[in-house]
Amino acid sequence: MAENKNEVVKGAYGADNITALEGLEAVRKRPGMYIGSTDTKGLHHLVWEVVDNSIDEHVAGYASSIDVEILEDNSVAVTDDGRGIPVGMHKKLQKSALEVVMTVLHAGGKFDKDTYKVSGGLHGVGVSCVNALSSFLEARVRRDGKVYVQTYSEGKPTSSVDVVGESNSNGTTITYKPDGTIFDSLVYKFETLATRMQELAFLNSGLKLSLTDHRVKEDDGSFLRKDFYSEGGLAEMVEYLDEGKTRIIEKPIYVKSKEDNVEIEVAMQYNTTYQENVYSFVNNIKTREGGTHVNGYRRAVNRLFTKYGDENGLFKKLKFKISGEDFREGLTAVVSVKVPEPQFKGQTKGELGNSEVTGIVSRAVGTSVGHWLEENPIQAKRIIDKVIIAATARHAARKAREMVQRKNVLTGTGLPGKLSDCSNKDPESSEIFLVEGDSAGGTAKMGRNRKFQAILPLRGKILNVEKAMEHKIYENEEIKNMFTALGVRIEENEFGERVLNTDKLRYHKIVIMCDADIDGSHIVTLILTFFFRYMHKLVEEGYIYIAQPPLYQVSRGTSFQYCWSEEERRDAIAHYQKGDENKKVKVQRYKGLGEMNATQLWETTMDPDTRMLQQVAIEENSEADRVFSMLMGDEVPPRRAFIEANAKYAKVDV
Repeated sequence: MAENKNEVVKGAYGADNITALEGLEAVRKRPGMYIGSTDTKGLHHLVWEVVDNSIDEHVAGYASSIDVEILEDNSVAVTDDGRGIPVGMHKKLQKSALEVVMTVLHAGGKFDKDTYKVSGGLHGVGVSCVNALSSFLEARVRRDGKVYVQTYSEGKPTSSVDVVGESNSNGTTITYKPDGTIFDSLVYKFETLATRMQELAFLNSGLKLSLTDHRVKEDDGSFLRKDFYSEGGLAEMVEYLDEGKTRIIEKPIYVKSKEDNVEIEVAMQYNTTYQENVYSFVNNIKTREGGTHVNGYRRAVNRLFTKYGDENGLFKKLKFKISGEDFREGLTAVVSVKVPEPQFKGQTKGELGNSEVTGIVSRAVGTSVGHWLEENPIQAKRIIDKVIIAATARHAARKAREMVQRKNVLTGTGLPGKLSDCSNKDPESSEIFLVEGDSAGGTAKMGRNRKFQAILPLRGKILNVEKAMEHKIYENEEIKNMFTALGVRIEENEFGERVLNTDKLRYHKIVIMCDADIDGSHIVTLILTFFFRYMHKLVEEGYIYIAQPPLYQVSRGTSFQYCWSEEERRDAIAHYQKGDENKKVKVQRYKGLGEMNATQLWETTMDPDTRMLQQVAIEENSEADRVFSMLMGDEVPPRRAFIEANAKYAKVDV
């Protein structure tokens, strides 16, 4: 039969099936491709796309201050004192350069090497993406003695570029309101923004930054505001990150160099902890997955310290080979490079791919660290002593892991005797409750749904892993039980680095369920510290939750209501006393899970239809590391300062 070219055939794929999205429609259609996600991370990412442009003005030598404001309706305004976005007519497109920058993908000064030698917003999609994903945006430019304004909605101009006044200063203010039809939430978090602003201050010494929250008023009537400024740069940043840790060298090792137009800046500080913390940046953009600049830094550290230890006979007594990881234990480092043409993996710029940067960073770090070792023999000896301890502990930890895993094989399933497992074998629909104490564990066991809920009672407070060497955690019965019950194990990869193998993870919901009192909160913190340090992958992938048991039961006669806060308790009492304040209302304070029977525990804390779970998420690794070290580490003064600053948020039973 001859083909009828006009007939529409199911499953046909021809020229008419090809859709060409015009302007910024592609961004609105697939926002995740441009900003990573449409959750709170994506929402906050919008701020950085605008701020990055202002930072680029600073790096180019023009902007000295950047002010970020969260307005009452969760709109955001970013103001800088740079040159101001050009407003003249674009010859090719025959429209204002401002409109081109705001509405055309891959448009901007970042592609002109004479305009910006180095840029974070290389792809030229940053501010136009923000425009596309905003229900309203206003660009206000101070330039050439005048103030220019243009407004937009969903990426399309709603006005021309108009002169609205005069100005004796230059700069740009971008004010935007995220589109509520695209983002899951429009509520900005002050602390999330403040953490990044602090980072930017360290990365750009001499730059003044401020963050003002118009939603919150201070006692004096002013709006909540924080200012950020750093003279010491990365060296100061490392000291800030290590605030709660005991350092073993007097000052950070600092590297600053330039080769082939690539600027390198590295700061390193050794402390007494057992973790490595490396934070890396390219053109002020955080590279969460690292990349070639981090590879170069690590290569140099391994090479230099190995050579120093060998030449000075410091490794002679060791019966096993030193690993590169041993040199990095207890090391906090910040690696920042500025590259004219960085090659990132994806628009979110998670990893640097420029191969030439590895050698450039390795040479720069090697030269500076080599000089430091020669000039500081006493401190260098302290580092090598720390490396030897790390190597010995790693060797002991490997033996301890093998012992635990061998025992699991010999005893069959290897599951802890205290574990009350669920019948379901599908990890995705299974959950485990880590319960404080045998008594509460028994109640949870009776109240659970045996099909998909497992119970693992934990006896008292687990080991504080922040202060313990790795091999010690395998001697702790409660921690061993968690490893074996979850089905995960720590292994060493081809580079000798310890990684968590989750291939046989048995539950995709791991719920920490403790008493709603101070001891319960401490146990939650100890368990979270363990997960953050040794099962970080589970936290990152969203498997960890904290149960929210009620604080009170308010009742009158046979009627009752559970309450999770003081406000709910007061409302419940008012409800039962409505019309007569003398009515007797009973209030029971649940200080422990054991005070509830199995039915109550199920209804309030374990039933998926009625419970409240708090998912544990890490918004910023560096800040999480700093807080865990401060709260669980050896240094008392930073912990005292933290408690004093945050005491107003604490819930204390008196």
